[in-house]
Amino acid sequence: MSEFRQLIFSGVQPTGNLHLGNYLGALQRFVALQDSYDCIYCVVDMHSLTATLVHDDLMEQTRAIAAAYLACGLDPKKNIIFNQSRVPQHAELAWIFNCVARIGWMNRMTQFKDKAGKDRENASLGLLAYPSLMAADILVYRATHVPVGEDQKQHLELTRDIAQKFNNDFSDRIAALGLGVEMMVGEEKVNGFFPLTEPLIEGPAPRVMSLRDGSKKMSKSDPSDLSRINLLDDADTIARKIKKAKTDPEPLPGDVEGLEGRPEADNLVTIYAALAGTTREQVIADFGGRQFSDFKPALADLAVEKLAPIGEEMRRIAGDPAYIDGVLRDGGERAGAMAEQTMKQVHQIVGLLVN
Repeated sequence: MSEFRQLIFSGVQPTGNLHLGNYLGALQRFVALQDSYDCIYCVVDMHSLTATLVHDDLMEQTRAIAAAYLACGLDPKKNIIFNQSRVPQHAELAWIFNCVARIGWMNRMTQFKDKAGKDRENASLGLLAYPSLMAADILVYRATHVPVGEDQKQHLELTRDIAQKFNNDFSDRIAALGLGVEMMVGEEKVNGFFPLTEPLIEGPAPRVMSLRDGSKKMSKSDPSDLSRINLLDDADTIARKIKKAKTDPEPLPGDVEGLEGRPEADNLVTIYAALAGTTREQVIADFGGRQFSDFKPALADLAVEKLAPIGEEMRRIAGDPAYIDGVLRDGGERAGAMAEQTMKQVHQIVGLLVN
């Protein structure tokens, strides 16, 4: 019996400008993973319809995310890079998963509760079924790993639940067709058609907070542009935002424990450590006891060094939409071939008549 080959899938919604939090929490990790895994990176444009059904610039936002992927260092030859709507098998498998998943599972999803708010009856069916499409995004390629943040762990757990229920519901047909693949469930070896996808967590992703309020996450929806560093910001803008970042009047502490209760100081130390590829402890060892008037210029220089070239490259790539479309088209063709093979086998398992 064969085993699943290791494959990573992840995606980013095209819903506005990417910022430092997106880079440190996702894009930087994507680039590191491409050297060790086969990777599929998607611009999940269909998911964006659950937030805003009518977009004036969805195609441009999709190209912007693709440009960010490329500018950060993702290799379109080594990885598959495409936009979700190019591969209709995502939606097809999502419908089958809608019939596998239970309404109670969807109702328990924290993100649905948060986004639907008090007017849940007026929320779209797409918002409720969002996790089912996410499961299809992953499993149509039978991906074994997904790099996730804390906010997506529950969705990945649901993906595993859907895969396991599908494998259980159709176990006899999977075995009869010889489509089972061996895997471990706990300490037991079982076989199934879909893998129980694992979260890939290689060190905790830094939690990047607002530059104006250290108690809130950095967000593209914050009305203050000074609250975030956008990946398209130029060197002068990056330095100015670091200079204006909120701090407190005390110097940096002599140890990491001293950052407790000081959210803005903690945030700037975390950002420095993440950009430098070091630890918060090392940053404190280097800067502990010094005033922010010393620390901020060092952080600004580091941020400019790391981020300004990405912004320049994003602008260069964005100026050639034909190139971006070519990358997405090629990636879509490669992804589509994989998805088509999966769906042919799903049709057999489910019993759909497709010639």
